[in-house]
Amino acid sequence: MVDMPRKNDEPDVSVIIGAYDAMPYLVRCLESVEAQTIGADRMEIVAVDDGSTDGTGACLEEFAARTAIPMRVVRQANSGGPSGPRNRGLGLARGRYVFFLDADDYFGEEALERMVAMGDRAGTDVVLGKIVGVNRGAAKSMWKETVERADLYSSNVKFTLSAQKLFRRDLLVRLGMAFDEKLKTGEDALFTMEAYIRGNGISVVADYTCYYLVGREDRNQMTKKGGYRRRFDSARALMGLIARYVPPGPRRDVLMVRPFVITLLPQFGPGLLKQTPEVRERKMALAAPLMKAYWTPELGRNLKVDERLRLMCLAEGRLDLLLDIVAFLRAGEEPELVRRGNPPRLHLAYPHFGEGSVLPDRAYRVTITEWVGGRRIEAPRDGPRPSLARRVVRRTRRALLGVVRAPRAHRA
Repeated sequence: MVDMPRKNDEPDVSVIIGAYDAMPYLVRCLESVEAQTIGADRMEIVAVDDGSTDGTGACLEEFAARTAIPMRVVRQANSGGPSGPRNRGLGLARGRYVFFLDADDYFGEEALERMVAMGDRAGTDVVLGKIVGVNRGAAKSMWKETVERADLYSSNVKFTLSAQKLFRRDLLVRLGMAFDEKLKTGEDALFTMEAYIRGNGISVVADYTCYYLVGREDRNQMTKKGGYRRRFDSARALMGLIARYVPPGPRRDVLMVRPFVITLLPQFGPGLLKQTPEVRERKMALAAPLMKAYWTPELGRNLKVDERLRLMCLAEGRLDLLLDIVAFLRAGEEPELVRRGNPPRLHLAYPHFGEGSVLPDRAYRVTITEWVGGRRIEAPRDGPRPSLARRVVRRTRRALLGVVRAPRAHRA
């Protein structure tokens, strides 16, 4: 047990709420903070109204006037994104920990008590509390068990990079961390990944639902907005951060799977066929420096065949080959399973297989579990033991969303 006494009137946790046109969802959000079993004397609320026009600011002030929880409300002109309000709130926070609560969402009653207790017991700087979706999906694979210290590289915590976590404020102050206000998408991923990499450990509270992630009926959520350029900005920033703090090698490759597959690759899915030649060329140009700087063959061997092929096309600047593969995926065709080589290896014969182009046969080799036509295809185990990176990514990818997905499945 790590003894973490409070200093004077320092609260255990500061709940930071950035709010923009959050009615009526804000009402339940605030009620869930007031219902916390940790008690009003152990927390504070710092709420920032980011130029709302629907009564959000008035709701915050009315709540502050009657709640027993120490609360500060700041009203400011609209900043255009969630980073500004979060940074303003972080600058005013006094708690040992901070939690960034979105105004659309709400807590489970014991959330803060359980997460603070975990952070104090384990001495970790980031605590993840189980998240479930309400009228929307939420990642599931990282909630299989409660863990005092989760390994960033071998566990699935790397695939939950939203800001809705408990952070030790001393870490954020010591490192001068803040949300990047220039990014309009992915700013929370950048912030959270830095805390993961540079902090003193990550804990997971999985035996209690701490956070309810709400899908708004009006779909007025920043995560659903923004053009493709914002996605490239997000991928570039996250790849750069990982490269800055993790040396080249298996560990970096494991972390790079996230921005390559989850952020970058969806820009080169079947939707590419509907876009104009100009947009396609611009996307290729935006991807080229990222591929040159961060793509590695070892990273490619950690991916499914269609993912690897598409990214190799990007690395080689071959839009023509990429469009052929994307058209194959869009048509719902199933690649032929081919055994080739010495020793024989399994390959998935996507377009241009066996042509000796910039996509050699080895690029089509099955290296992790694939699903083709409902059939599970396992990579052969008769060769050398897979690398650490490949073993880790194989495990994390199987569990990423908590469900089995076919190779053509769309990822958000």
